[in-house]
Amino acid sequence: MRPTVIFDFDGTIALGDGPLHAYAQGVADAAGAPEIAVESRAALARFEAGDATVIDGYDAVRRVALAHGADGAALEAGYRASREHLATERAPIAAPAGLGAFLARLAAHADLLLVTNSPDIRITEALEVLGATAITRRVCSARKPAGLTAVIAAELEDGPVMSVGDVYVNDLEPAIALGAATAIVGATWESWADRATLAAATLPELYDGIVAWAEAAGASGTGH
Repeated sequence: MRPTVIFDFDGTIALGDGPLHAYAQGVADAAGAPEIAVESRAALARFEAGDATVIDGYDAVRRVALAHGADGAALEAGYRASREHLATERAPIAAPAGLGAFLARLAAHADLLLVTNSPDIRITEALEVLGATAITRRVCSARKPAGLTAVIAAELEDGPVMSVGDVYVNDLEPAIALGAATAIVGATWESWADRATLAAATLPELYDGIVAWAEAAGASGTGH
C-alpha cells in the first residue's frame, strides 16, 4: 500500500511573515484601526520567540485585532484580502531550503497531499513560487483540525499516512488520534516533540527522516 504524506501550507512549506503582515494590514483596513497592523508586528515577534499562548501567527494577529474591536467580518475580509496577494510582493513567501528536490525524492515513495485552511486563492501560483509542484493533490478550506481528521481517515484506507505541520492542534493531534505518523516543525516544535514521530525547528532537518519513513512504510504497508 502506498503511503501518503500530508503537508500543511503556512509555516510549513510556505515560510515568511509576508502573508501575516498582509493579513494584519487587511484587518486593520477593514476595521478602520491602523494600530492593529502596528501592534501585530510585536505580537508576531513574540510568537516567533516562542510565545506558547497563541496557536500560530494568524492567531497572534487575530488576538490583537479583537483587542482593538475588530469583529468577525473584519477578520474574514482582511484574511481574504491577504490571500489575493499571496506570493506577490505584498505577501511574499519563501520555501524551506531544498524543498523542490526533497519533494521530488519523496514523490518516488509516497503520494503528496496539501491540506490547508486557506481558501483556494493563488495556491497554484504559490506552489510554483515555492518549487512545490510535486504536490499535485490539495484540500483547501479544510477547516482543520476536524477537516484533517476526515482527510486522514480516508487516506488511511489506501495506506500509511504522515501529517507534517507547524501547529500541533491542527496538524498533528488529529493524526495521532487516528494512529498516523506525524512531523512537527516551527516555533513551537520543542513543546510537542515528545508526541511527534519526527520533530525539528525546520523542515529541512526532517527531509531525510520523512523520506526514510515513506520508504519503510511503503515496504511494510504500515507506518502508523
